[in-house]
Amino acid sequence: MRRGVLWVQHAVLRHLAVSALALLLGSAGAFAQSGNPAPQDQGKNPAANAADGTKDNQRKTDEFIEAQQAINGPAGNPECVWLGRRVVSLMWRDDLDTAFRHLDLYDRFGCPGGHVQASFRCLTRFGNQIDDKVPRSLSDRIQACWINPGSQPQAAAATPPTPAPTTAGSAAPAASPAPAPAAPAK
Repeated sequence: MRRGVLWVQHAVLRHLAVSALALLLGSAGAFAQSGNPAPQDQGKNPAANAADGTKDNQRKTDEFIEAQQAINGPAGNPECVWLGRRVVSLMWRDDLDTAFRHLDLYDRFGCPGGHVQASFRCLTRFGNQIDDKVPRSLSDRIQACWINPGSQPQAAAATPPTPAPTTAGSAAPAASPAPAPAAPAK
């Protein structure tokens, strides 16, 4: 009888030891992954993060409303605006596979494909004004081109095209008048 009681105690202790070991190993991995928060995250206030999220959501909503008011037809619908801007962004970043998948969805919603083409053409005209170091530079330009795909960069629109200069002696200027005929001698 005594031997049976000892056997039960050892079995219970063995199960507890195995469970404690498993708990220790599992918690060690969790502690290793969590660690200390990053230094840039320590100074941020959670209320400020919530305010930034609210402000960002309001900005996105305002952009959809602006597009709907500025564009007549299906290109102004929120689903077309969201998918179309995303397609243009992916094309700019050379992620064509994902862009084509989004373009299929864009077409499925009945959105006009020509608007994506015109918006991307507009974006390429403003390519030198997009700075990767400035946050939201690309997304702001995509929004502007989505609303007005015919817009032109200010520098190109303000200066008229100048004729190509010619080198002396190689060719006569195209706009020079022909010499007047000589008057007859009397």
